[in-house]
Formats: sequence, structure tokens, C-alpha cells
Amino acid sequence: MPAFDLQTCARPNILKLVPYRCARDDYKDDGTNILLDANENAFGPSLPASHYDSTLHRYPDPHQHALKQQFCDLRNVASPGPVTPSSPLTPENMFLGVGSDECIDALLRMFCVPGKEKILTCPPTYGMYSVSAQVNDLEVVKVNLTPEFAADVDAISNVLSSPQGEEIKLVYLCSPGNPTGSLIDPNAVFQLLNHPTWNGVIVIDEAYVDFSQPGSSLAPWVTSFKNLVVMQTLSKAFGLAAIRLGATFTSPEIAAVLNSLKAPYSISTPTSALGAAALREEGLKVKEEKVARIKKERERMVKELPLIPGVGRFLGGFDANFLLVEMLDKEGKASNEVALKVYEQLAETRGVVVRFRGKETGCNGCLRMTVGTEEENGVLLQRLREVLKEARGV
Repeated sequence: MPAFDLQTCARPNILKLVPYRCARDDYKDDGTNILLDANENAFGPSLPASHYDSTLHRYPDPHQHALKQQFCDLRNVASPGPVTPSSPLTPENMFLGVGSDECIDALLRMFCVPGKEKILTCPPTYGMYSVSAQVNDLEVVKVNLTPEFAADVDAISNVLSSPQGEEIKLVYLCSPGNPTGSLIDPNAVFQLLNHPTWNGVIVIDEAYVDFSQPGSSLAPWVTSFKNLVVMQTLSKAFGLAAIRLGATFTSPEIAAVLNSLKAPYSISTPTSALGAAALREEGLKVKEEKVARIKKERERMVKELPLIPGVGRFLGGFDANFLLVEMLDKEGKASNEVALKVYEQLAETRGVVVRFRGKETGCNGCLRMTVGTEEENGVLLQRLREVLKEARGV
């Protein structure tokens, strides 16, 4: 059984927090009331009438129960073994934030005492875990992924079992990984969740999960484990990066605290409306069609990139909407010098922007390339061939 105890793991002052009570908490509005309780502008927004709907001068719904239920409906499906969820997800399992980044930060503020406690990450991984930790004056303990970009369960468990483990409150795992594109083995997560002595929380970042096989999300597991948090977003597969909407699944106890410490109106009415539209049947159909096109183009890039002289191995997996690939020097070795030249020349002389990841752990000589449209990928393949020839001096 996990050793997790929310009352001793979370910060005492946060557990005692009395959340801000906003106007709509006292009396709900069905659209027929005269609302003079929240100091809103009763004459409406300062925009031409053609540019807004009739509700923009009102504060948004602070709780978003209907939207949360849509997220639950999306994820109340089969999940990977070895866990059989004990019950369906409900809105009480949810926290909505301004992208997943708000949840990353909120968890740090909930569980970690600044200047004293720590988090654990597994490089190469998403950089915001460390950035948010630094902002909150927290040390980051790093346990690298294996050379195959799998979670090193034994190494992580050993750290959590050590005296240092008492100071580590959160373990962040990215699945599929960024920049690795690899899913974390569910059995590895299961083992870490069942650590016999560590009193902390496992956080799974599933921003890219909809590009992997259906049923890959561990979100349904949160009904079986009180020490699990699963973060998702509408920025990737749903193509809604501009609305900044992140969804977090966890136990009702953790969700209640996260919702207490957040700003009362952080999800705007336009964001909520667009998110709800994307999660309805018609929106989900569009999303599935576009994800299928991305997967088809991903397969194309996996076949065609290696045909370009100077392109090396794909590192990691094929479970995201990007590929991590080596750039080789003229001796056939992965080279940061060549990769950096290719990255810069593509952007500065060919109008194609990718990401240089060569300084990340285990990513020597690598570029990360997002899978674009059919036309964009064709241009990338052509211009990469040109630039690699120049960068390699052949």
C-alpha cells in the first residue's frame, strides 16, 4: 500500500486555506436575475456590438462543472493495466487551469515548502518543471531516463527510499515525453505509486497522449490512487493552444485543495465556451480527423527523413506529434555542431523553424521536429537536405 497521507504531505497552511468566496458562490444566476453583487459594468463591454456576446461583462463561472464533466466523459474509457479503475471520473476529480503550467505551479505551492523541500524530474523532460521549481525556491533532484528514454524505476525508488526522499514531495513524469516522444510504461508508474515508504505524489504530464494509441491515458487511475495527478491540455491534439486550457485529474481531496488556492475566475468565458465546443461530439470528430492526418504525416516523416544524407537515428518513440532525430557530421557521428548549424540555417535562411535539443540529456546532435501539414513537411524535407549538405561540408 502507498504511504501517502495528504494531511502530512501537503503544506499545513495550504490545508487550512479558506478559499475566496466570489459573488456567484452565494447565488447562482439562471439569466433572469438583476445582478448587482459583483461590481461588474452593467452597461456591457467597451467593444463594438458585433465583436462580443451578451455575457462578456459578467465574471465567468468559477467552478466549470459542465466543462469538467465533458473532460471526465472523454477519459472515462479503457485505461492501461495493471489497474482497473475503482469508479468513473467525476467533476470532483478535476482542476482546470490556464494550460497545464498553472497546475505544475499550483502543485508546487500546495505540497512544497520554499527553500526546504524538493521535486524529482527525469531528464530529458519538459523544462517548466524546473523553471516553476526555481520560481518557488525548490531544489530539483534529477534521475535521468534510461538510454532508451524509459523511467529508471529502481533509481527513482532508491532516491525516494533515501533520507533525501523525505524532502521530495512530487515526482514529475512526462508521458509521452517531451522531447522523447515516448510513453512511460504503466507498470513503472504502478510501482512508483505503490512505493511502501515515500509520502509524496506522482504527477504524469500527458500533454501529447492523444497522439499515442487510444486507451493510453492513466487519467482513470486517479480513482484508485490518492497519490496520483494526471495533467492534460487542449493545446496539442485539440489544436487550441491560444485558449490556454489545461485539465488535471486527481483525487477529490487534492482537487479540492487545488481549486481552493487558484484564482477564482481563471478560466474565461470564451475559453470555457471554446473548450466545451471542442469536447462535444462534433468537435471530437474534427479532432480525431486531424490527429489521424498528423499520424499519417508522422509515418511519412519516419520513412522519408532517413533518406536524407546526414540524418541519423530517431531517438525516443513515436507517440507524440514530433520526432527527435540526430544530425550527423561527415564521419557519420551525431554532432551538436552540425545540429546547431542546421537549426540556425533552417530558420535564418530557409524560413523553417525547428528546435535544437542537443544540450538535453541523452539528446546529443538532436533536433526536435513538429509534424506539420503535408505541404510544410514537404518543404522541411527539401530544405533540410540543402542545409545539411552545407552544414556537414560535403
